[in-house]
Amino acid sequence: MSGALRCVRLALCTLVAACVLFSAQGLAADAVDTIARVRPSIVGVGSLERTRQPPFQFRGTGFVVADGLTVVTNAHVLPPLLDAARAEVLAIAIPASGTTTATVREATRIAIDYNSDVALLKLTGTPLPALRLRDSRSVREGQEILLTGYPIGTVLGLVPATHRGMVAAITPIAIPQGRAGDLEAAVVRRLGSDPFPVFQLDATAYPGNSGSPIYDPATGDVLGVVNMVFVKGTKESALTQPSGITYAVPSSHIEALLRSPAAPAK
Repeated sequence: MSGALRCVRLALCTLVAACVLFSAQGLAADAVDTIARVRPSIVGVGSLERTRQPPFQFRGTGFVVADGLTVVTNAHVLPPLLDAARAEVLAIAIPASGTTTATVREATRIAIDYNSDVALLKLTGTPLPALRLRDSRSVREGQEILLTGYPIGTVLGLVPATHRGMVAAITPIAIPQGRAGDLEAAVVRRLGSDPFPVFQLDATAYPGNSGSPIYDPATGDVLGVVNMVFVKGTKESALTQPSGITYAVPSSHIEALLRSPAAPAK
């Protein structure tokens, strides 16, 4: 190989490496800015009883959409019962920027889709920054995502944490079991209703992340909502130990719920 050809190849390799490095640095910079925009829209979901300690009981994550007063979360995150005798109410905790404290506001249920485990809540008070939804039909396997929520709840204060991952697979919500003895009630319900695809994520999430948005690292557009109980219990009911896989319900189910008569206009 001539010296001139070696120089050309070296120059090309250097150019390719520089482009890859620049692209990675650009993505990292986009992600940092995106996370900063998304964090003010992430809230804690739970209940408030002013006479107990602590008054706010955390149950999961939620995020703000539409009019700035609408919160998306999982249906299973909501308290099954509220103690009216003790004035317990559904509530949202809004973290104070740069601290571990939070402001708590009352909320009401406005729409629930138990089939997809998605719920919409209505906040009182001043609107919060709202996240934009993207059509989940555009999501592809291998696509990078971020998710932001409260993986360990309020143990260390209500401080949102962000994890990076990718869409590992787009898979049916329920997979028929090989033996009739493996069928559980949740699996039967999913097989008997209208099955839909969910996102299997190569990302770490914990029970407190239920209700967290998964979103585009560059734009912050929401692609789905993390589900750590409903989907996992349906897909992995035959397993004796949890697999550690994280799932998300596509944003199309949020959009459908927002179009329901009880939900607010976008």
